[in-house]
Amino acid sequence: QKVTRSESSQAKKSQHAEEAIFYMNCRAAYLTVLKSSLENIKSKEQLSLVLQQAGRNPSQKTVNKYWTSQTTTLNFDDFCTILKKEQPATKTELLEAFGKIDTDNTGYILHDELYKILTTITFLYLKFCDLYMTTSEQCCKTAREKLEVDSRLRQQQFGSQAETSSEGITPTVSKPSPRVSRKTDHKLAPTKGDSRTPSRPASAQSCKASISTSISMGASCNRNTKLIEPETIKEWQCAQSKGCFYLEEDGEIISHKYKLHLPQKSTVCITIKPLNVRQVEGKSCHWLSVDTALYILKENETQENLQLVSFTEQQNKELCGWKGELGPGVYWLLPFTTGCRLKKVKTQIIGEAKLVYRGEDGELALTKEFRATLLDIFETIDLDGNGLLSLEEYNFFELRTSGEKCDEEAWAVCKENFDMKKNELTRQGFMDLNLMEANDREGDPSDLWVTLLSLGYNKALEMTEACPFVIDIYAEKCKPRIKAVYLEAGSWQLNRAVCKSVVNKGEAKVMDGSENIIIYTYKAGRRITSVIENKSENKVIIHVNNEQSKNCLSNRGLTVFAVEVAPKSMMVSQHVMPLNEQEEWLYNCVHSLL
Repeated sequence: QKVTRSESSQAKKSQHAEEAIFYMNCRAAYLTVLKSSLENIKSKEQLSLVLQQAGRNPSQKTVNKYWTSQTTTLNFDDFCTILKKEQPATKTELLEAFGKIDTDNTGYILHDELYKILTTITFLYLKFCDLYMTTSEQCCKTAREKLEVDSRLRQQQFGSQAETSSEGITPTVSKPSPRVSRKTDHKLAPTKGDSRTPSRPASAQSCKASISTSISMGASCNRNTKLIEPETIKEWQCAQSKGCFYLEEDGEIISHKYKLHLPQKSTVCITIKPLNVRQVEGKSCHWLSVDTALYILKENETQENLQLVSFTEQQNKELCGWKGELGPGVYWLLPFTTGCRLKKVKTQIIGEAKLVYRGEDGELALTKEFRATLLDIFETIDLDGNGLLSLEEYNFFELRTSGEKCDEEAWAVCKENFDMKKNELTRQGFMDLNLMEANDREGDPSDLWVTLLSLGYNKALEMTEACPFVIDIYAEKCKPRIKAVYLEAGSWQLNRAVCKSVVNKGEAKVMDGSENIIIYTYKAGRRITSVIENKSENKVIIHVNNEQSKNCLSNRGLTVFAVEVAPKSMMVSQHVMPLNEQEEWLYNCVHSLL
């Protein structure tokens, strides 16, 4: 066990070192073209140039992929995300590309063959590839040297750094928030966190005004139980639905969203918690530590006009709930997680799990491990928990894994070929469906892996980038009905609901020296959320410093960063949770106006 822990520690240190180098190279390239990483990329030409400085050679098609007709600017975090996706060309890839043109395998390319590509004379492409790789590496090296030589830039350390270490928020290594720009209404600023480290984070000499918030939290094992369920709740009528948070490639979180129908006024109790699916021995259950919450919104005349009613702030261990009275009508239930614990994590996978094999008769079969994983998936996507998949439930699965829906005609074909009951797919039918997919590819598991990865599994069949959950609604005087209606990213309604809940329940502090900037801080159970309100007519940049926090984990993944808040708007500054829930944690945050 000691050896295993030591190896794990070494792997984490190696990972953090790699990420630190990556973000150092990002900063170096960015600052070669722009004055600081607080400055945004303002054109396609700038994007192409800064990518070249990072050792990439982007085509026009690549640039257009990230700079669309809707794009006006890209910030440093966006640039880091692009670099993660656009890997530099290797010498092998270049040689393969030229080899396709050099059909005679002479090592040379004639003028006619390359007229439209590069030059007008014959050349030895092996030497060209060496030259290309040397030039690309030299670009990165020159940018790094410039960053190191310029003491002013070295002190600034502008931009985001590496992923938060296993010790939680640390001042030495930090990483950009994976969040990307989302649509918001006119009263909410975009949640794109311009994550930046200022030149003098401790002294804040460049700040016009600042405000400090310090909250000491006890260990959660000693936390008082707050959610008190009525003694007669077992006699109340109940509705239940499952769902899941999925982590996208860019770090965005999507989940199911629900409509709740109440036929009459009633006292209700609404809870949400991670779904404890069957645990395979030796497999980690990372998702069970993910925080979950529900925001309850009342639907009025239109779907756009949703009003925040309340949210699940009371907690019993991993279960989060709310109890109160609701009138008749339609309500929206929007699941929420802070992203503190559901985030991209690099793990070293030794070997790839086997999904299919051929038996003695030569026929394909699913491995025991893959069958167990499919049963877990079935349990998660069977939203109503009746042991069968309806067409609606199956379509949520299809939308997530393939982006397409199965229509009635295709469902009828499934009925003819796979086991169904009452027009719903059974567990065995679901197994056979996946086996058919393997047979269609003659045992090639590629498509099966696409499905698994989109559902949050890694190559060891561990669910690391998803969190299934279950929602229970108890009503005293009527039968509640709940239905999943969407599977999408957090909407502006959820964004607004989170901000309003913090403003309504949290402690407000006006920033010293700037009465138009208010910081709201709300603590509930095992999380603290802060919201910045900008009442002024101008946008503001707020510097956020967590260096004095202890045993804390921020959804930003950063110790120090900055956020831009639009005029007359409010936005979430950060969510913070304890890294180790069995120990005390100290939230100490300074918000400063740059």
